[in-house]
Amino acid sequence: MKKKSIIISLLVALVVVIGVAVGVKAFVDHQAAKNQRIVATSAAITEIFDKLDIDLVGVPTTQAKLPSRYKDVTKIGSPMDPSVEKIASLNPTVVYAVSTLKDQYNDAFKQQAVKVTYLKLDTVAQLKGTLTSLGKEYHRTSQAQAQIEKINSAITAVKKRIHGQKPKVLVLMGMPGAGYMIATDKSYVGDLVRLAGGQNVYAANGQTYISPNNESLATKKPDVILRLEHALPSVTKPQFEKEFSTNPVWKTMPAVKNKRVYDLQQPTFNASANMNAAKALKQVSQWLYPSK
Repeated sequence: MKKKSIIISLLVALVVVIGVAVGVKAFVDHQAAKNQRIVATSAAITEIFDKLDIDLVGVPTTQAKLPSRYKDVTKIGSPMDPSVEKIASLNPTVVYAVSTLKDQYNDAFKQQAVKVTYLKLDTVAQLKGTLTSLGKEYHRTSQAQAQIEKINSAITAVKKRIHGQKPKVLVLMGMPGAGYMIATDKSYVGDLVRLAGGQNVYAANGQTYISPNNESLATKKPDVILRLEHALPSVTKPQFEKEFSTNPVWKTMPAVKNKRVYDLQQPTFNASANMNAAKALKQVSQWLYPSK
């Protein structure tokens, strides 16, 4: 009996030691993650880190309203043209950028020996994957899961609203000073349309955005047109209005005739999947199925 008691005591002690060791490791890992010097180069990425309750040392210079916790954080330049020198001066442990801009400034970061991690945010699924991976990386799994559940809840809600024939949708993205591009179903807004039960009139064919062509547009009969104002809405919205009032191709489209042309504005909508995805998805659903 005495020998049995000793064995039980040793087992209890072992469990306690293991428990303490696991607790200590978790604390050390959490502190290590907390001490990271992280730079976010886009508003979408900045919002993700805010929801995960993670501090940043650098954020983008943007017209978008960033989370208040970062109001005094160093601005590193626009998402399209960040200052690599300023970023390097912050001694970051990691810089996060959207994968769509990798070709645009990857060489500049390499020249400054700045480590960049590119996040894929072209779809809602990729957003959820990013939340999961960052949650694990920085020991914020509960925060990440809470955001994923909100997105999943929105997806379930909009799928219940789908009925009848799928509306045909044309998605446009405004380019400040350069007109607009057509967003295919491979784009983020295109993905919102798909999830909400719409049919993008332009399939991806390996491309996220394509240049507009009047001959091609004339063959499309969209029931709904979504115009993403994207960057500098004060510039892109007047561009859209001028284009639609002067180009006769638009007058023949059902969406224009039936006044189902909608402007997508920040912060709810963006070119990259972001933390407003649930709200954006519900709004797209209302536009596609207004009577449900």
